[in-house]
Amino acid sequence: MPDSNGNEDSFAAAVSEVSERVSVLVRDELELAKAEMARKVSSVVRGAVAVAAGAVFGVFAVVFGLFAAAFGLSDLFSWQYAWQGFLIVFGVLLALTVGAFTFAWRKLKVGAPTPTMAIDEAKKIRQTVSEKSSGGATVSEKSGAAS
Repeated sequence: MPDSNGNEDSFAAAVSEVSERVSVLVRDELELAKAEMARKVSSVVRGAVAVAAGAVFGVFAVVFGLFAAAFGLSDLFSWQYAWQGFLIVFGVLLALTVGAFTFAWRKLKVGAPTPTMAIDEAKKIRQTVSEKSSGGATVSEKSGAAS
């Protein structure tokens, strides 16, 4: 019911305007969040592509480095054919491979780690709690009374 100054209509209009502004503000914040996330995702994707390209170049660098080592060994020892250098590089790589797999096998055969100290402490706590709740006296008090 409006009063003589029309305050009810102006109050309703103010509530409506505040509601509209809040709605616009929320929509703008959502758009800003979308734009920010799109920029960050784009940056992460570009970074991942750069890492992948670096990994590919790194693999090729290792291969060419191994070729250079094989040819360098052949030249160093004045071998007539390069296959001797490649054979030495192959042997070194094979030894490194066997060593790495042996190390990994030894570390992985242990199995899943178990927190033995934590389990022992939990057992001691459970034992202490059960002793306290069963008779009120601890094991040391019971053994002292018996002697």
